[in-house]
Amino acid sequence: MIKNLVIVESPAKAKTIEGYLGKDFVVKSSFGHVRDLPKDNNAIDIKNKFKPTYVISSDKKDVVSQLKKLAKEAETVWLASDDDREGEAISWHLTEALNLNEAKTRRIVFREITKNAILNAISSPRGIDMDLVNAQQARRVLDRLVGFELSPVLWKKIKTGLSAGRVQSVAVRLVVEREREIEKFNAEPTFRITAQFDVQGKTLDAELPTKFKTEEEAQAFLQRCIGASYTIGNLETKPLKRSPAPPFTTSTLQQEASRKLYFSVAQTMTVAQRLYEAGKISYMRTDSLNLSDEAIQGASNAIRNSFGEKFVKTRRFKTKSSGAQEAHEAIRPTDFSQLNASSDRNEQRLYELIWKRAIASQMADAEIEKTTATIDISTLPDKLVATGEVIKFEGFLKVYIESKDDEEGGDEDVKGMLPPLSIGQALGLRQMQATQRYSRPAPRYTEASLVKKLEEMGIGRPSTYAPTISTVQKRGYVEKDSREGKERKFNVLTLKNDQISAQTKTEITGAEKNKLFPTDMAMVVNDFLVEHFPNVIDYSFTARVEAEFDEIAQGQQEWEQMLEKFYEKFHARIENSENINRADVSGAREVGIDPVSGQKILAKLGRFGPYVQLGEENPDTGEKPVYASLRKGQFIESLTLDDALDLFKLPRIVGVFEEKEMKAAIGRFGPYISHASKFYSLPKTMDPMTVTAEESIALIEAKRKADAEKLIKSFPENPEVQVLNGRYGPYIVVGKKNVKIPKGKEPADLTLQECLDLAEQTPEKKGRGGFKKKAEPATAEKKPAAKKPAAKKAATKKPAAKKATPKKP
Repeated sequence: MIKNLVIVESPAKAKTIEGYLGKDFVVKSSFGHVRDLPKDNNAIDIKNKFKPTYVISSDKKDVVSQLKKLAKEAETVWLASDDDREGEAISWHLTEALNLNEAKTRRIVFREITKNAILNAISSPRGIDMDLVNAQQARRVLDRLVGFELSPVLWKKIKTGLSAGRVQSVAVRLVVEREREIEKFNAEPTFRITAQFDVQGKTLDAELPTKFKTEEEAQAFLQRCIGASYTIGNLETKPLKRSPAPPFTTSTLQQEASRKLYFSVAQTMTVAQRLYEAGKISYMRTDSLNLSDEAIQGASNAIRNSFGEKFVKTRRFKTKSSGAQEAHEAIRPTDFSQLNASSDRNEQRLYELIWKRAIASQMADAEIEKTTATIDISTLPDKLVATGEVIKFEGFLKVYIESKDDEEGGDEDVKGMLPPLSIGQALGLRQMQATQRYSRPAPRYTEASLVKKLEEMGIGRPSTYAPTISTVQKRGYVEKDSREGKERKFNVLTLKNDQISAQTKTEITGAEKNKLFPTDMAMVVNDFLVEHFPNVIDYSFTARVEAEFDEIAQGQQEWEQMLEKFYEKFHARIENSENINRADVSGAREVGIDPVSGQKILAKLGRFGPYVQLGEENPDTGEKPVYASLRKGQFIESLTLDDALDLFKLPRIVGVFEEKEMKAAIGRFGPYISHASKFYSLPKTMDPMTVTAEESIALIEAKRKADAEKLIKSFPENPEVQVLNGRYGPYIVVGKKNVKIPKGKEPADLTLQECLDLAEQTPEKKGRGGFKKKAEPATAEKKPAAKKPAAKKAATKKPAAKKATPKKP
């Protein structure tokens, strides 16, 4: 007989909690949700107040069976899932799936996995909060309705396999609109005046507050400075105080981990989850800035012990968001005296970031003295300005400085101090420069800055940010990529020794690292949704829906009524979509006329992405159109005729190797070299338009060498069996199946029979829906689709694949 059964979501969490509770408690995991909506159209009974039908997930039947057996034996069942809507729903589903007796079931919640928190939770159990469950159900049902009704419309009107979602489509819209904003942006040049003065062997940097629009104006200013004398006209010193940032919420942790640790949003949440389950940090899905009295005390003691009493300043931060749950806490360490939380490098780095941010939030302000020097020019009324800062008291800066995004500038750092100066002091000019600078568009989003934007707009909640960012990438709407910048010239005028010289320099502009780029598909789908389903993709509407979920969670609104109000208008638009002409939403456009053949060039979307088409199929003459894929960074809507003509120059013959031609081309997976029916991907540093025969031969030979080193053993009597070196060590390939080599077995000594026996013992991997998965070697490389069409040719469809270069008429 079990006295107490505690059920949590994850095995790691179960293991940690089991260590805190005595022998009277058995802790088991449900491995997340045990029930969900079935994948068919019968999941929601719309006519019966949107009643959902839940089924036990196929992979959870054994778990539910085991938990049911244990629950029957237990005197008390403690449901200890997370303290949020999703966690509350898991507890409710467990109650239903296990047929738990209300009299012997307790719901307990905690925001950190420590002994005190667990024991406190057990001493104050409660029932299941159905308002929270209903808020989760409303989100789940509404998102299912949108997905199941809107996605088929996209399949009919644009392309099979597309998806739409209430939050994901809004996130895609933000990325698309930012891309178009950048595309339309016209950089305007201005000239910035800077000066360097010599002050007793030290350099004083100053700047003119105003900028000039033209080079002529900048030249005229420098001309009037010839022979001028410079003196300190005024010195102003002001004390400044800088306060620390509040402790982390989910979104600010994702942003700062991206800036400082270069983590993706999903990676941040995975690492934070492990730290939480190990009992090292408080719950990582939160929008609250609040810290408990116990946490504030712990932080204050740690600061006092490390830095002294004058560094302590306790603070309570208030969350701006009206929907934030102040009863919850910000993300913080469970024990501020613990500096080492894990032997895993990424876990330790994230823990240190959380520790520093939480500690800094309870530290004294930094005290800074800012000095502003105004410099008079004898020949002009204009004044130059130099500023410097001196830290008088470090305060929180001793521990932590918050980073900023591209649009906000760099780290919030302190400027250097000025050399000793006095009013009336004469300054010797080393040089003055007028440098041409260009205005910049708003930067493309990173994963973290997109999360920040969604949060600012009230779209999504802490639990949805990471899944949303992952989904838009998996669906092929958004790509995370780095792009090289372009070279740009700029002019510099220099006044030195009363002589003005002009110089033209070059700079690289527009380089992007790990930014989010929309695909052509994203642009077509976004435009379709904006035109025909404006409420689904409207920013304020989506934010309002989030606010309504909050109202349901607080018991201020009935969830069925909220869904009814939404569905009535939404479904009417779905029915009206039958009248939309598919040809109007394809995104295709005529780029221009080929100057050689006189035929039209069209840009279209195909099965494997965007492409250009030269000419039309002519059944009478047997003439067929020619196709070429667009290159990375090119969009159908902005492609020029010159860009399109360049694309038809591929494939190009690079040279001959071993009496066979080498061709450079662009395929489904990027640029490549084809030789002897094999394909070799070109690295980012090589362009298919300019790659040489020598570079191509070196690429082929390097790949052959790598492949030769990969093979450990083969069997001539059965070519389907090989022992290979993979990314994660040696393994066996038998046909399409990958087979693990047991410990203690020497890969090179394996016999053919041993390989076949091991393959027999290895079960087939299953993919989605329980279908057998096609095995690929761990080291298999994706080969570019050299001859695959962008859209397969059928009786009623035109192909969108690249063919041979068109013959000249």
